[in-house]
Order: sequence, then C-alpha cells, then structure tokens
Amino acid sequence: MTSEGTPVRFSTKIAVLLREDLQTWQRVNVTAFLVSGLGTEEPGIVGEPYFDADENRYMPMFRQPVLVFEGTKEAMKAAHTRALVRRVPLAVFTSDLFATGNEADNRAAVRKIGRDDLDLVGMAIHGPRNSVDKILKGARIHP
Repeated sequence: MTSEGTPVRFSTKIAVLLREDLQTWQRVNVTAFLVSGLGTEEPGIVGEPYFDADENRYMPMFRQPVLVFEGTKEAMKAAHTRALVRRVPLAVFTSDLFATGNEADNRAAVRKIGRDDLDLVGMAIHGPRNSVDKILKGARIHP
C-alpha cells in the first residue's frame, strides 16, 4: 500500500524457492544468502535509505516484497532449468555450501559441478511477474 492507501502492483517479482526438506535454520540461512545477490546485480531493485524521527540512518532494502516458496527436489531442478532458459537473474545455493566456510570455497563448490548435477537447495530470482510465475510452476508458497 502507498501512503495514500492505494495497493501497489509491481511489474516484477522477487522470489526465493527452497527445497522442502531443509531444516528451519537452513531455510533462514539459505534465504539470507540468496537474496543478498539480487541487490548487487539488479539496478533499481533496492530503494532509498530509511531514517527514523531522530535522523538515524538505516540501510535501504528491496523496493518490493520477497515471496518465499518451497518445492521438491524435482520442482527445484525444473525451476532452475526454466530460469536459465528465460535468462532471469538467478542466485543458487547448493547442499555443498553447508560444508564450506568462506566465499572462495563456496564459489569453488558450485564451479566444480555441472548444471544438471547441482544439488540445489535454494534459488532466488527476479524478473517479470509472469516469467517468475512460470518458472515457479509446481512450487507452493512457504507456510
């Protein structure tokens, strides 16, 4: 809603897809890592800084909501393929990243596995609403 009470309808959608078998701590961790990538590559996706009444400055956040979905391993693989075909901005998190402890090892863990063999546990995408909806076909909104 805008300050005038008018609903805002965004032309794009930010979505995170998590594999349904993750533990709670893994869901939170994976989501945080995945969305951090979107803010670095998508111009205009992040808004202006926030200020409170005392003029304390807070970091800017996404301009629109982030919707979190879950799905099976198969749904994750299908969504990954559809995202690559549609060429939407995409961040991935593989099961191997739970065992690494730094950025260099994270990148190396993804780099050594071919696209079709990645053990995906999460992905974040941003794109036109209808494209994101098609990519996420078969996934359900996270409870």
